[in-house]
Amino acid sequence: MSPVLLMFIGLALFAFGYFVYSRYLAKRVYKLDAGFKTPSHELKDGVDYMPTNKYILWGHHFTSVAGAAPIVGPAIAVIWGWLPAFLWVTLGTVFFAGMHDFGALWASTRNKGRSIGALSARYIGKRGANLFLVVIFLLLLMVIAAFAVVIKDLLISTPSAVIPTWGAIVVALLVGVAVYRLRLPLIPVTIVGVVALYSLIVLGDQVPVVLADDFLGMGPATFWILALFIYGAIASLLPVWVLLQPRDYINGVQLFVGLALLYGAVLIATLFAADKPEIVAPMINMSLPEGTPSMIPLLFVTIACGAISGFHGMVSSGTSSKQLDKETDARFVGYFGAVGEGLLSLGTILAVIGGFRTVAEWEEVYSSFGAGGVGAFVQGGGMLMENGLGLPASLSATVLATMAVLFAATTMDTGMRLLRFVVQEIGDAMHIKISKFPATLVVVVVGLGLTFSQGFGGDGGLRIWPLFGTTNQLMAALTLSILAVMLIRKRRNALPALLPLIFVFVMSFWAAIEQLVSFANPEQPDWLLFVLDVVIIVASIWVAVEAVIAMRKAATDPPEPEDQDASIQAVREEV
Repeated sequence: MSPVLLMFIGLALFAFGYFVYSRYLAKRVYKLDAGFKTPSHELKDGVDYMPTNKYILWGHHFTSVAGAAPIVGPAIAVIWGWLPAFLWVTLGTVFFAGMHDFGALWASTRNKGRSIGALSARYIGKRGANLFLVVIFLLLLMVIAAFAVVIKDLLISTPSAVIPTWGAIVVALLVGVAVYRLRLPLIPVTIVGVVALYSLIVLGDQVPVVLADDFLGMGPATFWILALFIYGAIASLLPVWVLLQPRDYINGVQLFVGLALLYGAVLIATLFAADKPEIVAPMINMSLPEGTPSMIPLLFVTIACGAISGFHGMVSSGTSSKQLDKETDARFVGYFGAVGEGLLSLGTILAVIGGFRTVAEWEEVYSSFGAGGVGAFVQGGGMLMENGLGLPASLSATVLATMAVLFAATTMDTGMRLLRFVVQEIGDAMHIKISKFPATLVVVVVGLGLTFSQGFGGDGGLRIWPLFGTTNQLMAALTLSILAVMLIRKRRNALPALLPLIFVFVMSFWAAIEQLVSFANPEQPDWLLFVLDVVIIVASIWVAVEAVIAMRKAATDPPEPEDQDASIQAVREEV
């Protein structure tokens, strides 16, 4: 079977999602109002709250939520066969991720840009909200620590990605100055910025940067991790217009160009190449390597980003809602941001099932569970681009490795900013006022402590990563429960939130229980992960019960008037 057929089916489903389903959500479920005064105008401070062009904000949102996870997850999950991964990525994006991300952005915008943690206190109840702040903290900690390790590994294994990775920061700073200070038109600035980024990729391919084993008194792994945390701390403190917005926007455009190259390579190779690509992976793998866990429920937590992800709700409510210019922009930023991630996951699937020449080659890579990943994406995608576009193998690998690094880096800096907000919220819950500088210091110290907990190679950064998928999906269920309560209060159709809520909660809770059993394995127990998993399970049960109570109460209370501004109501309740 040709991968191009799978590509067109996936693109058609994504088009239906954005042009049909998201329009229904915008008009009939969320009922967006162009006249609503968004938090970016009401609370404008030029640092976190700032009205932003929807295309720039989309770039920030898309690259922040994407990260490396929509590459890693699908690249691992195809071990069960390409069909389950394809269906979960496409249908999950259209009916789960799109409405979840869109809805979180809408809910936060209607509540003065409050985060998911703060919204859970208002709509679900304060009893479970403080406990869930701990879960949110753990989830964000997993993201920044693990992504620092992922980026470090890519910079060491693909030294040609070093120059474009760090050069992108300079390009972003110049784009920010050009758009916000010099007021230059966005389109020519975008073109120049993307050309500059791809020029850096070509330069990086010609001038790879390999650090010495003893660089400034430390190994390359230690140096890159420290550099990434210092960068992330600075980026999280700067006003959003200086670095965060322009970096994410220009990266988003560049990464879409990269996806276009990958999809174009599949099409051109199918039509014109002598060695036409074929899907060599099994549709459903009946010969799984020993040690591979069951597909259900693990598929639905292995592919989190790229189908639905609780981290997206934190980005939507943590940074994007504070920059939304008009409420009607939420459809493009939130839903299309999820579609962008779905496109990346679909491209990853095409690369790892159609980028190998033979079944034997594919089976060699997928010899054990977890063996596929970013490496399989770079290898398979590089072969497709070389075959379809005629790009040299090294340049193709540099393009794809840079894509992965830039996605991970934009997620890491946004994650550090969000974690700083969470530290401040935890302080508020304890009646302790924490300003942004000490909060950022806490984030850096705890993050580096985890990353270096098993040596200066950074192995500790992946210490609690096995819990990411389940924790992430349980966070998505929490966000969906908040949306369901809001919609029930307004007497609107809550099924678009309730149906995904039930499915995601059941699958992720099931996976958490299975992991709990594996962590307590007498032959090789992992008591740290066991305890953390217990905390997450208890918090999930607690919040689920609170959510059901809140929904029943919302259904029996008088309906919230359609013209009532939720942010005004929130102020009244606080007073």
